[in-house]
Amino acid sequence: MSYETVQWQQSGGIGRITLNRPETLNAWTLQFGEELRAVVTGEAQDPSVRAILLTGAGRGFSSGADLREGFEPDADDGGPDIRKRLHDVYHPIIVGLRTIPKPVVVAVNGPAAGIGCSLALCGDLVLAAESAFFSLAFVNIGLMPDGGSTLFVPAAVGKARAFEMALLGERVEAAKALEWGLVNRVYSDEKLLDEANALVSALAAGPTRSYAGTKQALNAMLYPRMDEQLELEATIQHELGRSKDFLNGALAFVEKRKPEFSGS
Repeated sequence: MSYETVQWQQSGGIGRITLNRPETLNAWTLQFGEELRAVVTGEAQDPSVRAILLTGAGRGFSSGADLREGFEPDADDGGPDIRKRLHDVYHPIIVGLRTIPKPVVVAVNGPAAGIGCSLALCGDLVLAAESAFFSLAFVNIGLMPDGGSTLFVPAAVGKARAFEMALLGERVEAAKALEWGLVNRVYSDEKLLDEANALVSALAAGPTRSYAGTKQALNAMLYPRMDEQLELEATIQHELGRSKDFLNGALAFVEKRKPEFSGS
């Protein structure tokens, strides 16, 4: 299939997914999410694909949700239907990549913020460019981490650093991300894709069924309640989407000014 906001390429046993809205640092619109979901649940599942590489076009991996587009209105109260977006679009992508029976390598080039951070951290092996950074920026617009970040981050970095990332929303630069255990390796910007391609090539030539079994067992150990946690995130996030703080935070983000939160 042909996509506008995501690129899919297969070469031998390697499937490459490239997020392709570089003019927005690969921010998520509904179309973007639907096309990424289609690739993850479609072409990437083909048995001929033995390893997957996920990266972003341009200067960044993904800057998170495109707040200029907003969300569909909820049928009950007219507020933003964040739960529906998470259920229908985001969760199938995250769960699809976490449970696909083949290794997923993520090459993070530049910013990975909000849902973009969640997407990066759901990979099996995460490589980062020196210019990359990770941010649970949800708090900066009055929301909480979603897309599985409340699973992936504490499993990787522990309680203290997870709360620091989630409550402060600060950037975690690549070197610190490596020290904390968010990523596996850091390379210069110029070498990132070469190293990522070499790694995914080696994995595609490896024991695919062994990788699948290992991934299944580690998922059971690290994320035994993944579906329940994603549902909890969706429920809380949907409620926060009705708060004055979110409305003010989202407007301030679009207007590129500092938000003023009231706690309501």
